[in-house]
Amino acid sequence: MSTPGRRRADDPAVELGPIKSTRIYEEIVRQVKQLIAEGRFKSGDRLPPERELAEKFVVSRTSVREALRTLESLGLIDIRPGEGTFVREVSIDALVGPLALVMTSQREAIGELFEARRVLEPAIAAFAASRATPDEVQEMERILEDQAREIAAGRTGLAQDAAFHAAVGTAAHNRAITRLVHAIMDLLTQSREEAINTPGRPTRSHQDHRRIVQAIARRDSGAARQAMLDHLVAVEALVLGPTRERPRSGRSRA
Repeated sequence: MSTPGRRRADDPAVELGPIKSTRIYEEIVRQVKQLIAEGRFKSGDRLPPERELAEKFVVSRTSVREALRTLESLGLIDIRPGEGTFVREVSIDALVGPLALVMTSQREAIGELFEARRVLEPAIAAFAASRATPDEVQEMERILEDQAREIAAGRTGLAQDAAFHAAVGTAAHNRAITRLVHAIMDLLTQSREEAINTPGRPTRSHQDHRRIVQAIARRDSGAARQAMLDHLVAVEALVLGPTRERPRSGRSRA
């Protein structure tokens, strides 16, 4: 039964189109963000069930599930077990990051975004090591299992890469910091895609992620911080090349 005064977001006036991108879950996220920004999904609206969304988008329920997890970590929706998924009260700031994507085509801007990631994400990994619940660690491990299967099948595992970083952010239990990281990740979507398509990179990325989650699982904040920093430095080198001067990560990598 629908809640009085709330409009269901599967109203015929709200149009959802079939997903054509190969980055399926990201395209779902993009469409929902756009509908929220346009005011067609309003605060308090209940989204259709996962099964209906999969039918409307013409995608698998797994892709819908990954998209919903990402939207929840961005603070745009609220998943309430037994009740449904609702659009949250969102501020303009929460929507600015994705909308600024068109402004970040310059190489120097990308370098600055990576610099911001080096400042924020190692600290977030350290927080996660001291604050993650057993369920959150289990979710990270589940994502890494999915990533391993994708890579073994010859795919990049890009969706799982993004999901892993989102899961680490959630486990840090600091929404202000993690929203900043999500905005930066949105701005770096194309660059991350280029990096993950580099031969051998998906496997290396998975290994880096495994090292991060192992440090988080054993509550070693220092090791989690270092593992995340090493990972970011390696990705930045792939995207920007070895010519850009970067600070050392603190230890050499084999």
